[in-house]
Amino acid sequence: MIRNAWKALAIVTVLATVACSTPPAPPAQDVAADKAKLEADAASWFDLLAKGDTNGMANLYAEDALLMPPGVQALNGRAAIATYFANELGGMKSAGLAIKNGQVTGADVSGDTGWITGNYTVVDGSGAALDSGNYMSVHKRTNGQWLFIRDTWNSDRPPAPAK
Repeated sequence: MIRNAWKALAIVTVLATVACSTPPAPPAQDVAADKAKLEADAASWFDLLAKGDTNGMANLYAEDALLMPPGVQALNGRAAIATYFANELGGMKSAGLAIKNGQVTGADVSGDTGWITGNYTVVDGSGAALDSGNYMSVHKRTNGQWLFIRDTWNSDRPPAPAK
């Protein structure tokens, strides 16, 4: 009986020690790698745009992403975003326009949220700059993949005068 009491005490002691121990710390976040991935995704966005791959572009966005392009109402959801880009790319191609990636001007991450800013230039078929502007994208890591959850851009130039 005393022997069973010592066994019970030993088991309780072990369980108490395990219960009170500090859980292992999660692995340290590799912020530099996450920033590099966000920059690569921005470059990929421009590459997919140049190829006219609207589905590829839309797949960079979360299912419930919000796209806020200038001059139109905000678009919610991957399907609406794909439709928007398909329409815009058709107009750009017929007008002989292209959008060129400039440089990333900022990027940072905190946990599973990240953001990136940069600039772009709109050029015609001869390469002449017709417009330039800035973008800002917010990303969320979902199932190990960084996806756009908010995306917006604006022109540096004043709007065209009203007719």
